[in-house]
Amino acid sequence: MTADAALPHTDAAQRLRDWLRPHRRVFVLTGAGLSTGSGIPHYRDETGAWQRKPPIEYRAFVGDARARARYWARSFVGWPAFARARPNPGHAALAQWQARTPDTALVTQNVDGLHARAGSRDVIDLHGCLDQVVCLDCGAQRPREAVQAELAARNPDWTGLDAALLPDGDADLEGLAFERFVAPVCEACGGLVKPDVVFFGENVPRPRVAAAQQALAQADAMLVVGSSLMVYSGYRFARAAREAGLPLALLNRGVTRADDIATLKLPADCAATLVAAIGD
Repeated sequence: MTADAALPHTDAAQRLRDWLRPHRRVFVLTGAGLSTGSGIPHYRDETGAWQRKPPIEYRAFVGDARARARYWARSFVGWPAFARARPNPGHAALAQWQARTPDTALVTQNVDGLHARAGSRDVIDLHGCLDQVVCLDCGAQRPREAVQAELAARNPDWTGLDAALLPDGDADLEGLAFERFVAPVCEACGGLVKPDVVFFGENVPRPRVAAAQQALAQADAMLVVGSSLMVYSGYRFARAAREAGLPLALLNRGVTRADDIATLKLPADCAATLVAAIGD
């Protein structure tokens, strides 16, 4: 596959405005490409291929103590930069548009919580949010910031390491003695804890899927922003939209899994296009 030639955002914005004009109930699905303007990198290049090694899988996290320690070490180093990320103009434009068109549904594959911080309401965080940690044994939750403080106290030698931020809030660390890193445990029961997000190989919770499906059933069009849709949890909604006869627009700089079924493809900058097309 090769990426589409990029469109100037002004041209893309005009085409998006024209496409949106007859629709009042739009189902919007966003992905990592929208948050790059907030300093959070994306997973894939413009051909849809992984730019780095894929994220840790759920089976490895729960079954391999060293893999789990490696994950938490990378998360500990990457969290401060991830937590500093702020909504960008693309998030703000969607929040403003949603306020003007209350029947707009917003579903995101991102785990950064930036839509809610930009003012969007009733966001369906399909893959969860990194700002919470959950116990896999008793279900107790804690804020990620509290876990960060615990990790700092248990692992003082890891404080201050400098590494590139990765899409899931962890850092690009390799070749270190990860087995020395002390991973967090549940305060309530001492059980295994993980960020309250969906890892690869883990199912999206059924209530979230059901809420998104209900929103799509009430929509008259679907807009994808900044997602390659290579992950089935997002692609399923694009496919369902077309099977229901809904128009499907894709605003994404590179190749997507739904290119062959879309009714409009806009290979342009997500934030700039949204601001020009729907921002106040």
